[in-house]
This record gives sequence, structure tokens and C-alpha cells, in this order.
Amino acid sequence: MAKRNTIKQKELSEEVQEEMSDAVEEKVEETENYLKNIFSQKRISSYLVAKNLPFVAFLAFLGLLYITNRHLAENTVRKIDKLGREVKEMSWDYKSLNAELMKLTTQTEIAKRADTLGLKERTEPPIKLEIVKEVK
Repeated sequence: MAKRNTIKQKELSEEVQEEMSDAVEEKVEETENYLKNIFSQKRISSYLVAKNLPFVAFLAFLGLLYITNRHLAENTVRKIDKLGREVKEMSWDYKSLNAELMKLTTQTEIAKRADTLGLKERTEPPIKLEIVKEVK
């Protein structure tokens, strides 16, 4: 089966194909000439460079700002991570100290520590004292 050139399912004649290939070649030549003109010695002159120097300096300044901003952002992220780790460690310390305090404040622990001071735990319930006032 022979290949045929088609546009929108219509077969092209040889004349149309030649015209299209000539048009493409002209476009390629125009593009090459345009690029040569842009980068030629006439276009890139000392005047053109001097004229655009403030803009290039501005772009360099923006680049420095971008780099500085990125550096500061990375440092901030590192500090946040470090503080997050410190918060976790302090949370673990708090939980362990809280558990130890809860253990030390149980009745049996308090009774053991009171024995070392010479105090004893009551075995009988407390007595309610009543004061009777005499009416005169």
C-alpha cells in the first residue's frame, strides 16, 4: 500500500505538495536569517549592552533576593524541626515526671515516708468533736 499525503482526508496534488515544501523552506531560511541578525556584531553593540545594563543589574538583584529568601526559608524550617523535637522531648519528660509524682502521692507511698518521720497512719476512723455552748 503506497503512502499518500493527505490533509483533512483529501489527497494533495504534486504541485500543492511542492508549494508547501517551498513555503516551509522559506520559513526555515527566514528563521535562520532572523537569528543571525539578532546575534550579529551590528545588533549586539556596546550601546545596546550599556543600554540594557540597568535591567541586567535589576535581574541580578532579583536573583540574589531569591537566593537569600530561599536560604532564610530553609533555616526557618530547620529551626521549626529542631523546636518540634525539643517539644517532644519535653513532653516525654513531663509525662514521666507526672507518672512518678502520681506514684509518690499514693496513700501507701505517703505512709512509708511518714513512718521514716515517726508518724503513723490512723487505723480507726476520725472522731467528730462537738462543742456545746451553754446559754446564759
